[in-house]
Amino acid sequence: MAVDWPVYHGNDTRTGVASGFPALRGGLVQAWSATLDGAVYGEPLGVSGRVMVATENDSVYSIDPANGRVAWRRHLGTPVPLSSLPCGNIDPLGITSTPVYDRASGSLFVVAELAGPHHVLFALDASTGVVRWSRSVDLPGDSPLAHQQRAALALGNGYVYVGFGGLAGDCGAYRGKVVGVPVSGHGATIAYRVPVAREGAVWATGGPVLDTHGNLYVSVGNGSSTTTYDGSDSVLELSPTLKLRSRFAPSQWAQDNASDADLGSLSPVLVPGGWVFIAGKSGIGYVLRAGSLGGIGGQVSSRLVCAAFGGAAQSGSTIYVPCSDGLRMIQIGSSGSIRLGWKAQAGANGPPVIGGGAIWSLALGSGELQALSPLTGAVLAQIAVGPVPHFASPTLWDGLVLVGTMHGVTAIRAGN
Repeated sequence: MAVDWPVYHGNDTRTGVASGFPALRGGLVQAWSATLDGAVYGEPLGVSGRVMVATENDSVYSIDPANGRVAWRRHLGTPVPLSSLPCGNIDPLGITSTPVYDRASGSLFVVAELAGPHHVLFALDASTGVVRWSRSVDLPGDSPLAHQQRAALALGNGYVYVGFGGLAGDCGAYRGKVVGVPVSGHGATIAYRVPVAREGAVWATGGPVLDTHGNLYVSVGNGSSTTTYDGSDSVLELSPTLKLRSRFAPSQWAQDNASDADLGSLSPVLVPGGWVFIAGKSGIGYVLRAGSLGGIGGQVSSRLVCAAFGGAAQSGSTIYVPCSDGLRMIQIGSSGSIRLGWKAQAGANGPPVIGGGAIWSLALGSGELQALSPLTGAVLAQIAVGPVPHFASPTLWDGLVLVGTMHGVTAIRAGN
């Protein structure tokens, strides 16, 4: 049985590396395609011999990787129609984030937005789809109508961690937050709320990143203030109990907030040597010190990299950044410097993963999966998979490249 891919980009640090994935030889062919009851925005998971995906129709599926047949489906409730929301760009709005699987309990955790609206964390038996327990993850005093749960779920320290931001358009009185719920379903909910008057979204699709000590690294979007710093446009280091340990914000935070050019669009990247890399909508990449992020203007280095969205892939000191204008390779030096490498020229701009001697990324506009050379960025193989959601990332598991689409999930295999 294939090694599990239980969380966004395969592991707690979201590296996106599938070390045992078979080497790419020849072209790409479609192994199967499963049409489901809604769009699959979250990254597919591979656990316990099954493909697990969740849809915007608030359904969770277990799929046989051999043929694409549905083993079980669990419909969790009624999603929220876009017409009932003050803004947004997903219709209907159901399960948007990537779920997470807990090997110890065999539970698959998903957050569904249900009619009302309200946000509920479900623990499903991954073998059967039976709901073991569920509980609200909306905090008292919050307006569920204005909040959206897009960030991939994270698991660690006995908690499921859930990041919240707002809807596309930043309408309504929302405030970004990270919520932690015990994996048992029993015990108090913990939370960190970004200290903004409004906005400060935790929305990057890669979600919180965990280090080896169980601390969380989280990126935060723009806030409403341009006069007094409000904790937005930042990278946070949070303790396992979601206490703020350190924070970084660019010196130009006020300008970023005013122009919606913040750091919240990419999940932080942990790099060996004690570095953290981040690049947001402004196009400036920053290297920070892990464990002491530096406060306002406290970066180790910075340079123009690109506007980046989603989750990067990382192998050693090399990072593959999902730039809006094409995937980019960069390298972090031993002193924290940023060296620019190749840039993809053929359209690949989605969050990448690494395996089989290739970098795998989607051309989000055309719906094409591409395998790129790690050394040059040249296209080694490509295949059309059809329309895909914003920030879609492939999964490498059991010899398959799995892609969530606007209609379900498609599996690609390397040809002979």
